[in-house]
Amino acid sequence: MQNKSTGKLTLIFLALTGITAFVLWLAYNPVKNLNLSLPGMDNRPKRSADKNDSVIIGEKYTFLKEINTALTGKWPHFRGMDYDNINKEKIKLIDHFEKSGPKIVWKADMGEGHAAAAIYNGKVYVLDYNEAKKADVLKCLSLETGENLWRRSYTVRIKRNHGISRTIPAVTEKYIVTLGPKGHVMCVSREKGDFLWGLDLEKEYGGEIPFWNTGQCPMIDNDVAIIATGGNALMIGVDCATGKVVWETPNSDKWKMSHSSIMPMLFEGKKMYVYSAIGGVCGISAEAKDAGRLLWKCSEFGPNVVAPSPVILNNGKIFITAGYGVGAMLFQVLKNNDAYSVKVLQKYLPTEGVASEQQTPVFYKGYMFAILPKDAGGLHNQFVCCNPADCKKIIWSSGNDVRFGLGPYIIADGKFFIVDDDGSLSIAEANTSKFVLLSKTKIMDGQDAWGPIAIADGKLIMRDSKEMICIDIKK
Repeated sequence: MQNKSTGKLTLIFLALTGITAFVLWLAYNPVKNLNLSLPGMDNRPKRSADKNDSVIIGEKYTFLKEINTALTGKWPHFRGMDYDNINKEKIKLIDHFEKSGPKIVWKADMGEGHAAAAIYNGKVYVLDYNEAKKADVLKCLSLETGENLWRRSYTVRIKRNHGISRTIPAVTEKYIVTLGPKGHVMCVSREKGDFLWGLDLEKEYGGEIPFWNTGQCPMIDNDVAIIATGGNALMIGVDCATGKVVWETPNSDKWKMSHSSIMPMLFEGKKMYVYSAIGGVCGISAEAKDAGRLLWKCSEFGPNVVAPSPVILNNGKIFITAGYGVGAMLFQVLKNNDAYSVKVLQKYLPTEGVASEQQTPVFYKGYMFAILPKDAGGLHNQFVCCNPADCKKIIWSSGNDVRFGLGPYIIADGKFFIVDDDGSLSIAEANTSKFVLLSKTKIMDGQDAWGPIAIADGKLIMRDSKEMICIDIKK
């Protein structure tokens, strides 16, 4: 009798143990602490963790060295002199790499991120993030040697979120304007880095910083800083000399700041700024007589994440695209007297035509070039060409054996320079009829080499997530 009771108790104990183990197994998540290695789909940090109520923009300055240089090349802001990612210097560049690899001019350690360089008269400007000191740091380096010349910084606490820094300074003869990961705008003098003014977009405009930190690169137009703020204003113009806001565009639709940057456009004699926000795309007057006036808007394309900037084509046509399954849209701005309207020409998924996830496509000699996103079907990650008359018809691709990641590409001396995620650099003909790969070599040993390329004076600057490299590509 006792043996039977003991047996029942044992069965009950085993049953309870099994149920408990099953419940614990259901509750256990073995991948809860892993982060996806994607440039935008990783976990968004909680805003409450970033306590930046007392940020003093531009508070610290260090002068290190002065140099004399005869260099005059310029890559002064995002996408170069004409905002088209085409270097127009009359300098012959290499067609292929030697077996020993390219000539490395200098290397510089960087804080984790994708912020890239602007170049102006032999000096390099980059807005880095120093994790040890918890500070945004504007660095000025020599293009010829990589030596640090001066730096201007301010303390701001930022959690790592698949990189931190993402923007490129805007540089003119007199001014530098930066936009930090948490929306801090800083303006300094170009030569010495003298602090002029700062602006906190979250505090002043209630603008919500986009997922995965600010990606918008600032613009300077006629000594006025142009910033898409979101929040209480859609866009603002700030006098670089004084820091005074000289115009604001109302944000009646409550559109939010995206990772996309503002692009200039001239249409029917009218200068305007084109911006792809979270909510839609718009055109805003860039002329003194009505600066900041909303000329047209379109909400047909307003995904939650937008990284590429608008591509300004011919005849009022504009191409916009985004990743994560969104695809692209081609539309045309029309003018009737003083009124503007928008006509959507094509709208499609990434499997149906040219699209991009992170980099802005290049428009060259009437054709458009892009690296297709990972969700573009059989052509994913291939470099492709199309005639923008029909963005759904791909003329050529780089082929199944020549695929690229999310890295940048640029045109210089009639050639494409294309960077893979892992830091390999390819040279290809800037050809509108077929893809011709000329040479490829490994430049860096890092990962996530997504920062845009800059080229000036025959020197190419590229970076991965933690290092910036300058190589000599002059023939």
